[in-house]
Amino acid sequence: MYIHQKPNWPDFIWDSNRLLKLVGRVRNQQGRLLGKMESLGFELKEEAVLETLTTDVIESSKIEGELLNTDEVRSSVARRLGMSEYGLVTSSRDIEGVVEMMLDATQKFNDQLTHDRFFSWHSALFPSGRSGMTKITIGDYRKDDAGPMQVISGAMGKEKVHFQAPQSRLVIEEMTRFIQWFNSDKDTDPVICAAIAHLWFVTIHPMDDGNGRMARAIADMQLARADQSNQRFYSMSSQIEKDKKTYYKILEDTQKGSLDITNWIEWFLDCLLKALNSTEVNLSKVFVKAKFWDIHRDTVLNNRQHDMINKLLGDFFGKLSTSKYAKICKCSQDTAHRDIKDLITKNVMIQDHAGGRSTNYKLILPEL
Repeated sequence: MYIHQKPNWPDFIWDSNRLLKLVGRVRNQQGRLLGKMESLGFELKEEAVLETLTTDVIESSKIEGELLNTDEVRSSVARRLGMSEYGLVTSSRDIEGVVEMMLDATQKFNDQLTHDRFFSWHSALFPSGRSGMTKITIGDYRKDDAGPMQVISGAMGKEKVHFQAPQSRLVIEEMTRFIQWFNSDKDTDPVICAAIAHLWFVTIHPMDDGNGRMARAIADMQLARADQSNQRFYSMSSQIEKDKKTYYKILEDTQKGSLDITNWIEWFLDCLLKALNSTEVNLSKVFVKAKFWDIHRDTVLNNRQHDMINKLLGDFFGKLSTSKYAKICKCSQDTAHRDIKDLITKNVMIQDHAGGRSTNYKLILPEL
């Protein structure tokens, strides 16, 4: 018997005393992270949000075995956030849809969930009306025409069934109850609500496909409510992907257990704490950039030097030579040479002794 078949479903219970310390650690780390990010300038915070949302979209799809193009995802996120300088690559309809769903959940976190909002998310996820080559019900709850909905993982031919979802005739009633709970005022800590929301939605599994990505978007939406901020600086999906086997194992065990979901909430909060602690690694480029400009806040630079440094602190490909500097900055080689020599004098740049036919240069980066 699965938990959705229990007489008291969905009256979840949990051991608050057992979770108290872990909730405290999560909330403390959330506060510290938000405080740290507030110390960054507006542009760097925008970059951090861009990197986090890009990672979240990519990793959430990766959990389902779908690999998305990073440049396309970043470009789509950037355009929707109004960061036109990052949105230079054309994105596919599928990627645009995933990004649209994620941003709707996290940027409009205080808006209420509705049946129609779920249908809009689902339509965005599957713009062609198909999952791979299979035609599925789009923008509506599943019909189970091909048999009961089973939650599986693994490659084709090696699938593992983790549990079976409620019958399709029960989905509307189940989703109405879930939506009413999600939109209601609750005394429960929001991070615990995020864990419950994720589990509850996955248990119902209301759509033909895309349920995992939608469940993680719902959890992110609840976490944005916990932070009271639409600026995302950590990725739960990234952490779940790192521990995917345990994720499916705890989901399976919880589905076959009782309505006491303490173990699930404990796992979710531990995963969230790891995601928060991983932020400094995931956003290392942003933090290096922030510290670099803090060190050189009084260093006098011309516009060419300033722009080149920002390029080098970003996703610069290859090594910097005088000719490359001149080409990027659209100046003469003599001007490029003078700029670089000036940057070396000001301890901004050094000559790279890695060898090669031409002389190359690199920034002196601070340690975090």
